[in-house]
Amino acid sequence: MIAQPENFQKMTAEEYLEWEAKQEFRHEYIDGEILAMTGASLPHVDIALSFYRALYPHLRQRGCRVNVSDAKVQDAKNNRYFYPDLVISCNADDLKSRKFIQNPSVIIEVLSPSTKGYDRDDKFKYYRQISSLQEYVLVDS
Repeated sequence: MIAQPENFQKMTAEEYLEWEAKQEFRHEYIDGEILAMTGASLPHVDIALSFYRALYPHLRQRGCRVNVSDAKVQDAKNNRYFYPDLVISCNADDLKSRKFIQNPSVIIEVLSPSTKGYDRDDKFKYYRQISSLQEYVLVDS
């Protein structure tokens, strides 16, 4: 998915969560800023789903959760919310969660021409601050 900055006033994390629950489209939240998630290309979606299909049967047997792009990841320490292309968590709390993943161990992002730089630089910087994250995988589409 492609994150595009929106011209919103800064919001608190609580305001963002309340606001986003009423939105038709998804938005990431980073340091008070709202980033609209635009649609991905079909090859982008196919790549993410291929990873999901390959990983899900193996990881689910081990008590892990595998989710694709509509799963929200919360970085509670830094009040940030993301929608990665694929996220894996083996944390017991995440397995029961119905709102968001808080302890991802793996995040996979499929690169798009317009987000390649952001995913490699700023987004990687943000993801590195999630203490549970063990692997960040970038896949060129």
